[in-house]
Amino acid sequence: MGKILVLAEKPSVGRDLAKVLKCNQKGNGCLIGSKYIVTWALGHLVTLADPDVYDEKYKNWKMEDLPMLPKSMKLVVIKQTSKQFAAVKALLGRKDIDELIIATDAGREGELVARWIIEKAHFRKPTKRLWISSQTDRAIHEGFANLKPSKDYDNLFLSAQCRSEADWLVGLNVTRALTCKHNAQLSAGRVQTPTLAMIVEREDQIKRFKPRDYYSVTAYTKEFSLQWQDKQGKSSTFNEETADQVVNKVSNHNITISQVTESEKKRYSPALYDLTELQRDANRLYGYSAKQTLSIMQRLYENYKVLTYPRTDSRYISRDVISTLPERLKAVSFGQYSRFTAEILRNKIKPSKNFVDDSKVSDHHAIIPTEESINISNLNIEERHIYELVIKRFLSVLMDPFEYMQITVKAEAEGEVFTARGKVVKSNGWRSLYDREHMEDSDEGNDNIKEQMLPAIKKGDIIKLISVKKNKSQTKPPARFNEGTLLTAMENPQKFVAMDKESSKTLGETGGLGTVATRADIIEKLYNTFYIEKRGKEIFPTSKGKQLIELVPEDLKSPLLTAKWEKELELISKGRLNGGTFVNNMRSYAVKIVDDVKKSNEKFVHDNITGKKCPVCGKYMLEVSSKNGKMLICQDRQCGHRENLSRFTNVRCPECHKKMELRGEGAGQIYVCTNCTFREKLSSFNKRFKENDGKLNKREVNRYINKINKENDAPMNSALADALAKLKLK
Repeated sequence: MGKILVLAEKPSVGRDLAKVLKCNQKGNGCLIGSKYIVTWALGHLVTLADPDVYDEKYKNWKMEDLPMLPKSMKLVVIKQTSKQFAAVKALLGRKDIDELIIATDAGREGELVARWIIEKAHFRKPTKRLWISSQTDRAIHEGFANLKPSKDYDNLFLSAQCRSEADWLVGLNVTRALTCKHNAQLSAGRVQTPTLAMIVEREDQIKRFKPRDYYSVTAYTKEFSLQWQDKQGKSSTFNEETADQVVNKVSNHNITISQVTESEKKRYSPALYDLTELQRDANRLYGYSAKQTLSIMQRLYENYKVLTYPRTDSRYISRDVISTLPERLKAVSFGQYSRFTAEILRNKIKPSKNFVDDSKVSDHHAIIPTEESINISNLNIEERHIYELVIKRFLSVLMDPFEYMQITVKAEAEGEVFTARGKVVKSNGWRSLYDREHMEDSDEGNDNIKEQMLPAIKKGDIIKLISVKKNKSQTKPPARFNEGTLLTAMENPQKFVAMDKESSKTLGETGGLGTVATRADIIEKLYNTFYIEKRGKEIFPTSKGKQLIELVPEDLKSPLLTAKWEKELELISKGRLNGGTFVNNMRSYAVKIVDDVKKSNEKFVHDNITGKKCPVCGKYMLEVSSKNGKMLICQDRQCGHRENLSRFTNVRCPECHKKMELRGEGAGQIYVCTNCTFREKLSSFNKRFKENDGKLNKREVNRYINKINKENDAPMNSALADALAKLKLK
């Protein structure tokens, strides 16, 4: 009797599947059982070929050789992971393998990982698809009991392949054109360039902004305060004279309550988390980058199996998940959450459209806890933060709404109108889960009137004013993006870029720039190519980033272009659009953008040249700020030499307790506090650590040092990233 081969995307997932399928015998890149053999990829094992595979002339980057338009795209095995591909190919070629089950990540990119391996290995036997949203034993058992025909996902694969080919045709051609034209390491792409354009435009708005003084008037009684409003209901004015007149007019007078309105309000919990919303909250509350949050989520999903599939764009669950909710509640019934879970279970779960909607779930439902319980102390602080965010949001949708009485007071003094607002809480409901600092909503309305505790007031009451004050403020420029707000802008670019209604509608329908699965990598790429830098939490465009936006063709900067492409890719995944038509359009577009770059008269200028010469080629080096610190890179793209100057660390200064920088390389590395004068050699720090073993966390120190050493070599689990990483080639 033959065996069934199961192909996972990563070794960790492969081991989980093997445990459930009772595959305990180790093989070459696989685990073997009586019925199943489980093997795995390492992310992508196969990718689109580099340009020089099609023609030797592409080894040298020359403008006259552009655009590069292969008649058909070729696949190659990725050199770094070729050993594992050989192992998988050998298994696929075994005569006793009767069937393959694709068990890569259940999404567009996961489908591509498997199908390219199958295609490159020339596998032709029957194939099925495992499609699950969590890695628990139960989910795996249920998934294998409900395997899908692989042909059901042919269009999803076609969509993924078209996306990859489009990124090759557009990304590599425009990158080579810009690099050759300006002899600088410049790259562009259908998602990263419009994202960068929004950051540059925001910086321009801030620079163009001219602050204006405006004035408000506050009247104080013994127990509460009121805000003046003009005849249009506005609570401020740009005319100082108007504010002065109000102050003079009502000072030393009584104020009469003309209206007291009470209205009962209910506020329901925010929707469940999708990846983008979770990344936003993690950035706002803990300063985690989008990439960092996704990485933590992957561990909680794959290693600990306590959360469902992270790369989802849905904030709802489907009806078939309702029956599993009690078990999920029991899994998170620990510590402070146990009283909430007990109350929910006691009152019985009431499914509502607020969180259950089949029509709003595509490939995967919202991120929620699994039925797997865990000892919370087994998680590090980052993992615990993310896990608890998901737990709270999950519990909150199952809890009663926040109910309160909204009280609005209107009053008059000498013909001028004043207002005050307060609330009386009737039931905290889901808000009892949260500390105040975790709540994003403000106690201010759109009219800037703060809520306060109000005494018992009724219409007709006359109250003495103790004082009346004029307040001077200034209009503020738009805030710079941080990673949380940038994710919002990528998701809804129509709110940040001026465009017509039709274009705005298209962007709203397509979900903006990129996908929930790719946005973190796009932001990371902007840091790594030195187009943006972080100062505190704020994102600034670099000179290189600003210049690139001047150099790229105009339509490549528009979020509308990539939104249209994503809409077409979605249609391909649903079988409503021909993939060949889409790729041919991309080929035509590649011709256009290369021609635009060739004809451009714009110039690129390095404004960060240092006095230090490159030890490899002798040209002067550039100083750049990366996400993790500062470095020197050679200005010659064909050389590509780089040296670290300093790195930001989590190590605290022993004198002022601010985070320190690690400067230099090798044995000469030194910790420097930029807040005070403290300096200490790394070797001295390590020695002091050994002497104070109980005060410092050895594992954290070693993890940080390993991170420094490996950071530049860390691979990205992306086929296009592998291609674009080769910008330094001659």
